[in-house]
Amino acid sequence: WYESHKIWAAGLIIGELCEQPSHWRQAKTLSQWMQEENVPGIYEIDTRALTKIIREKGSTLGRIVYKQPTAIISLSPSIVDPNQRNLVAEVSTKSLKTYNSAGTPKICIVDLGLKFNQIRCFLNRGARVDIVPWDFDLTQIDYDGLFFSNGPGDPKMCHVTIENIRRVLAKPGKKNPIFGICLGHQLCHLPKVVPFFSCVMAMEVIFNQQSIYQQVRGTAPHTNRWCFR
Repeated sequence: WYESHKIWAAGLIIGELCEQPSHWRQAKTLSQWMQEENVPGIYEIDTRALTKIIREKGSTLGRIVYKQPTAIISLSPSIVDPNQRNLVAEVSTKSLKTYNSAGTPKICIVDLGLKFNQIRCFLNRGARVDIVPWDFDLTQIDYDGLFFSNGPGDPKMCHVTIENIRRVLAKPGKKNPIFGICLGHQLCHLPKVVPFFSCVMAMEVIFNQQSIYQQVRGTAPHTNRWCFR
């Protein structure tokens, strides 16, 4: 039931670590799995306090160290901002893959950081699924529906994907459905030059009702809704 073939997180911060799990399906501990994947982690951290800091100040750069450094200037090498990299290009598939070739309808998935369950959802409904890289020329494939997956990083880094969406929208003839989730949904805004802003905290006000929802992206497109920080 994994959602990918590897751990993509650069590190893990948790409050409590269970070294003796008792679930009947458990095959190894979290520590063993992370060690196999060469992913560092730290525990006994007040994650509630950390969450409050991130909520109030926004996403910030950081690193896991063995002990408190004597001075900030002693940190070497310098912290690299992952948002300066094209994270989508790093996690996307490198070639076209097809599942259930005789299925219908034909769904083309642009892999921006695809979860396996999204593939399962389409296959469970009898669809044919063609998975293509983030920079694939979408005018060169036949489909009944075009789906853009979730993924990491700044949507503006996916300039090739954005241009490919523009070409699809400008292509004459029948227009097939285009839809997405998370990052993929945001990319559907960018070909129309919709401005984006950074979110720290967000809440939605509708008919004098206030609702708090899970924020899974650090950016959002400007719409006619109100977003407060």
